[in-house]
Amino acid sequence: MSQTARETARPQADGSPQQMNPKPESTRLSGKHRLVIAFTFFSMFFGAGNLIFPPLMGAQAQSAALPATIGFIVSAVGLPILGVLAVASAGGFEHLASRVSPKFAAVLAFVIIMAIGPCFAIPRTATTSYEMAVTPFAGENNRVALLIYSLVFFTLSFILSQHPEKLSKSLGRFMGPLLLVLIAVMFVACIFISHAPLGKPSGDFAHGSLIYGFINGYQTMDLLAALYFGIVISANISEFGVSDTKANRRETGIAGTGAGILLIIIYAALSFIGTVSGTIKSANGKNDTGATVLTNLTTSAFGSIGTAFVGLIFVLACFNVCTGLISTCATYFEENFPTVFGRPVKYQAWSIFFAVFSFIVSNAGLSAIITVSLPVLGALYPIAIVLVLLNLVEKPFTSKFPRVYFWTVLLVAVYTIFDCIVKLLAVLGLHMATVSGALAHLPLYQTQLTWLIPAAAGIVIGIIDSLIRKGHQTL
Repeated sequence: MSQTARETARPQADGSPQQMNPKPESTRLSGKHRLVIAFTFFSMFFGAGNLIFPPLMGAQAQSAALPATIGFIVSAVGLPILGVLAVASAGGFEHLASRVSPKFAAVLAFVIIMAIGPCFAIPRTATTSYEMAVTPFAGENNRVALLIYSLVFFTLSFILSQHPEKLSKSLGRFMGPLLLVLIAVMFVACIFISHAPLGKPSGDFAHGSLIYGFINGYQTMDLLAALYFGIVISANISEFGVSDTKANRRETGIAGTGAGILLIIIYAALSFIGTVSGTIKSANGKNDTGATVLTNLTTSAFGSIGTAFVGLIFVLACFNVCTGLISTCATYFEENFPTVFGRPVKYQAWSIFFAVFSFIVSNAGLSAIITVSLPVLGALYPIAIVLVLLNLVEKPFTSKFPRVYFWTVLLVAVYTIFDCIVKLLAVLGLHMATVSGALAHLPLYQTQLTWLIPAAAGIVIGIIDSLIRKGHQTL
């Protein structure tokens, strides 16, 4: 496809596609194309975090793995898919966030894009896959190996991202299905490998597997990505000929649902793999992660080649997500920042910037990236959850009390941002013992759900504010 044709396939700022010149217009995708788009969506979601949490949860939950998996699926699949549907129905995330205020929508959109893009998520794809695929063979703290690996990783991802409207041809038809096949191999190995009976749940799962499964799914942070992945998915749907705005949004929602079904199946399989691995070797040590759980299983099933097998799965999953994120971020910036200092900046330039910036950040190492990213993502995620859930009850509730959006998001943001600042200062060595101690004593703080309290207060205040404003308008 020529550069001009590719640009016509680019979605607009609200996520809806522009008119496609070379494709005949249609109002729906064929069954085959819907499956390809669903695989594409799945591939963009399923990265290192999605691989790590379910098996570790299964290994620790053991006999309580079923309720833990249900809780995980509710938050790791339910919330992101609700996010996709909310954004599709609202006509874009900016439209959804504008129900709080237009300025707030612009600022939040920028912060989320930077968080799921070059600051945290994109660099983490390279460092995580490096840790799993290269470190076992190159050794710890090999800076030269990390430099070379990340350079190759981001170069290939950049090349593939140059046609975001055609990601369905690579991720949807090849990379996504290949990843599923590799995970299926591990699942089949678990069925035939001999192992001891499931043990008792350990750690947090010994005292409420359902809630801690939910919390584990909450930590995948897929909801933030879901708010913007629709931009790229919309372009791929348009490439198949569905350029009508309403029809395209409907197909985006269908694709999100299809990706959700795939995620549910894979999360259930990974949790089962974790339970079997946990009977082979305990996963309760401080340094145990989902990666070590998978390695324990594959080493037992395939010997030393098992380490390379798990490394391949991580590389494939992280590469898919990296490509999707570069495409998403570059598309967003081209639409919202078409000029910089008076000069036009096209998609290719933005994608180069994000690839190079992410390459530099990735060489800081995985530990540093995760340490800084967790407080920031922990501040953004509750805000996104509130926006999505309020949109879910738009017709019966929030449309009648529109100020609920403003007050609920405001109070949640005040709390989460304050908590984020305290944690970031601690990372820098500036510990605020008194403040940290006070926060730790708040209800639900240990389960990262304290934000529910300001959210409830915001709903009440928003209802009262809406009623007062309606009363003034009738006078």
